[in-house]
Amino acid sequence: MAKLYFKFGTMGSSKTASALMCKFNYEERGFRVLLIKSCIDKRDEQNGEIVVKSRIGLWSKCYTFSCEQNLFEFVKDKGYLNSRDVVIVDEAQFLTKEQVEQLKEVSEFVPVLCYGLLTNFKTELFEGSKRLVEIADSLHEIKSVCRCGKKANVNARLIDGKISVDGDEILLGGNSSYEAVCFSCYEKLLKEVKKN
Repeated sequence: MAKLYFKFGTMGSSKTASALMCKFNYEERGFRVLLIKSCIDKRDEQNGEIVVKSRIGLWSKCYTFSCEQNLFEFVKDKGYLNSRDVVIVDEAQFLTKEQVEQLKEVSEFVPVLCYGLLTNFKTELFEGSKRLVEIADSLHEIKSVCRCGKKANVNARLIDGKISVDGDEILLGGNSSYEAVCFSCYEKLLKEVKKN
């Protein structure tokens, strides 16, 4: 039976690498995979084409969608509602509540695997992630490690190397813009900034 899956982790936890390995495994077994991500994420191109790309160098061509698009209709129009099809969504935190509900409808026909962040840099749930937690059939945390060795669970935003809790929710970036830390280290970093 098809399901809606949400696999979440902090920045640098290999979510995208996991999504791409999952895609490879399905394709190796004869499934067709529709790989998609929000057009908000414009970071990666390969030879002029939009791709999903991991920090370790894995990449694959993908389709993008806007926040206004109906994802049930999007998947249907691409022809991916058959028994040997799978939908994989990267950067799932950028989904709207309605789009998560539309993917739930898609999951009545085919497996839908969503990979993304759970919370933003203020430790608040993203809209898409919140709805996925509420209605996904399966939740799986992809764990990563803080600088102190504990489990990382906060995406700390860095501005000029210092933690920041100001600004828009979405700021695309990698290691220079974010660091995955545990909540204890996050609080220590916040205190250091407030002292200065």
